[in-house]
Amino acid sequence: MSDLLFGLDTFGDVPEDDSGKLVSHAAAIRQVVDEAVLADQLGVDVIALGEHHRPEYSVSTPETVLAGIATRTSRIRLASGVTVLSSDDPVRVFQRFATVDALSNGRAEVILGRGSFTESFPLFGYDLRDYDTLFEEKIELFVKLLDEKPVTWSGTLRAPLENADVFPKTESGHLDTWVGVGGSPQSVVRTAQYGLPLMLAIIGGAPERFAPYIDLYRRAADQLGTTAHPVGMHSPGFIADTDEQAKEIYWPHYRIMRDRIGKLRGWPPIRRQEFDSEVENGSLYIGSPETVARRMARAIRSLGVGRFDLIYSAGAQPVSARLRAVELYGSKVIPMVRDLLA
Repeated sequence: MSDLLFGLDTFGDVPEDDSGKLVSHAAAIRQVVDEAVLADQLGVDVIALGEHHRPEYSVSTPETVLAGIATRTSRIRLASGVTVLSSDDPVRVFQRFATVDALSNGRAEVILGRGSFTESFPLFGYDLRDYDTLFEEKIELFVKLLDEKPVTWSGTLRAPLENADVFPKTESGHLDTWVGVGGSPQSVVRTAQYGLPLMLAIIGGAPERFAPYIDLYRRAADQLGTTAHPVGMHSPGFIADTDEQAKEIYWPHYRIMRDRIGKLRGWPPIRRQEFDSEVENGSLYIGSPETVARRMARAIRSLGVGRFDLIYSAGAQPVSARLRAVELYGSKVIPMVRDLLA
């Protein structure tokens, strides 16, 4: 499995400095760039930045931060994780990522998603009642743009295009594009319909329960006559020198973040026992390099995925701890996983 790819994923969570004080959004963005530079130096394959419009996250425009990262790195691929296409304009998304692709000498990729948070919809003037239609129409247009030829298109929620050409073009004529899916069979089939790679957000429960989605993707591609690409997964986790240290750094910040989201979605407060169970048997990859590598290898083997992106930040973990997690992932975890799967 030498063609396996390993990535890191962050939303630019605003961290604490070593005195325990939250840094500014500007400092958090610069910190993301530093973490990506370190990942590049350590041989990590991909850095993915997720779009959010909430106070605890600093990255609202992934491609702008990726452009900054492009100027300080040489090999790491630069991805969104995800771009909320439903509340953006497909033409502008293509243009911005084609620009990142130019700055990075062909290293840009976009992961399109509907968004698990809804703040961007009222912020940019979209009606949540159009949630499904917005994504369906916009991904249809985006796929046409990927041909990099003049486009004629019409829909119900955006002005039509008539033989419209879009610039800049990519140098290679190809912009790597994935679709991020959280567990909707319809979204899996749509991804197969367009012949795009599938990135599964596996953020809770046993990873093996997502195997039917991967099977559905491959069967749908076969029946629709499109290409079934290698599937990727992204899951949360954290790495420290020991299992106990990793859990004790991660848990308090994760609890605050999880309960904040839970209040909005009607979830009860998370208990430590639930957290520990998720670490042991679910989709939280937390622990020493050896522990995380072992659990990653098991998930990769059981699902047959070709890429694993670790969401390495959750809440306000200290800057120093986050840098150490990136260092351990690149220098120890990735080589261990490759050895375990050899």
